[in-house]
Amino acid sequence: MEMRFPEVDMPDQAALEKGRLLFAGETDFVKGVVAMDGLPPADRVEVCFAGRSNVGKSSLINALTGRKGLARASNTPGRTQEINFFTAGEFYVVDLPGYGFANAPVAVVEKWQRLLKQYLSGRQTLRRVFVLIDARHGAKAVDEEIMSLLDSSAVTFQVVMTKVDKLKGGALQSALDTTRAALAKHPAAFPEIILTSSEKGEGIPTLRAVIAGIS
Repeated sequence: MEMRFPEVDMPDQAALEKGRLLFAGETDFVKGVVAMDGLPPADRVEVCFAGRSNVGKSSLINALTGRKGLARASNTPGRTQEINFFTAGEFYVVDLPGYGFANAPVAVVEKWQRLLKQYLSGRQTLRRVFVLIDARHGAKAVDEEIMSLLDSSAVTFQVVMTKVDKLKGGALQSALDTTRAALAKHPAAFPEIILTSSEKGEGIPTLRAVIAGIS
């Protein structure tokens, strides 16, 4: 029986080189957006990163681009409420605010959720959302909420497991099983999972290659 949502295969050398070249050039911050009328021109393919607070999203983007201070992590979950746009070659790399706002005011959360829904459903150049899942915990209810939103917005999303270096053998397999069970409920889910560690660099070349292959 074929496994549903297997780990992505190692890309071939040509794909790895394409991914390396994409992020080897200048990667620049464009702007932070708090309303739809502030979005930059939709003149290139976009991929974006979503994940609950403290999942390691800023660290992953920094590892991906090779620039340690490009995406800034906040010590207070829910503080950053902007959609941040970066350029990478012919792509926009988009950093969505972390979700799961234990310390954010209700009005702030509601405003961000409205903006997120408008962006996800109304950005024609958005090709894929990478939903980050902490390997130590697997998919949680708050992750499934964003997956359901992506289903309803008809936006393809692919799970990227973060911090895989923190787990060994059975624990990682358990987190993968939990995440696969969650993904089976979501029609917008891309059928492969990417395993990464920003600290160790694991999976970063693969993720670069996957992005470079999106058109």
